Amino acid sequence: MISIRNVSKRFGPQVVLDRVSLEIEAGKATAIVGPSGVGKSVLLKLIMGIMDPDEGEILVCGENITRARSEHEKNEIRAQLGVLFQSAALFDSLTVYENIAFPVEQRFSLAKEQVHKKVIDTACSLSLERYLLSYPEEIPMGVRKRVGLARALIMEPSIFLFDEPNTGLDPVVGQEVYDLINHCRERWGFTGVVISHEIPEVFQVVDRVAMLLGGRVIECCSPEEFIRTSNLAVQQFMKGLTDGPIKIQ
Repeated sequence: MISIRNVSKRFGPQVVLDRVSLEIEAGKATAIVGPSGVGKSVLLKLIMGIMDPDEGEILVCGENITRARSEHEKNEIRAQLGVLFQSAALFDSLTVYENIAFPVEQRFSLAKEQVHKKVIDTACSLSLERYLLSYPEEIPMGVRKRVGLARALIMEPSIFLFDEPNTGLDPVVGQEVYDLINHCRERWGFTGVVISHEIPEVFQVVDRVAMLLGGRVIECCSPEEFIRTSNLAVQQFMKGLTDGPIKIQ
């Protein structure tokens, strides 16, 4: 579903990603984890085509987004992607209803009644009916995350990207977001990529875990195997130890 092949990315002399290869299997969810600054969000931006790699290529549903010749071609590939950003990235000047409707109205020429039905159906599936006339500033962050999910899911993406979905949330709301991700995966069956540094909490929503360090994928396996691995860097990261191969900058 997503094929990352020998991808490298540098910013000046700093090598962020160094010939990274990773396969994201269709219908499965993969967590990309690691300490801050190892390139997790950079890799997400490369998958989305927001950045271009210096080397290598990325295929999304068989389409090579790194070789797209125009923004139009990239947008055609991006149409298969749904994204939930850290802050939910809602439009503050639009109501919840208008936020959910926005991508449909922008991309398709549908009758107002058709748009309304899609918005209501999606909102109801995520228990957002009572918030449809509210503005983002009037609703809790956990609800904003649900609105962000609804706005992406209304486009029926085959792949969903989650950029540190629990950043800034308390444990209760954070668990609500994880429960929501599992609910959405069961209902819509999309392929998932979850960028996170929350170990082991993120394990409950993924089938595989890939850890980035030093520009490389140093471990890629099931959550159970990840917990049991003898890799010293993985063990240090999981246990939050200051002493080990991971050096605190």
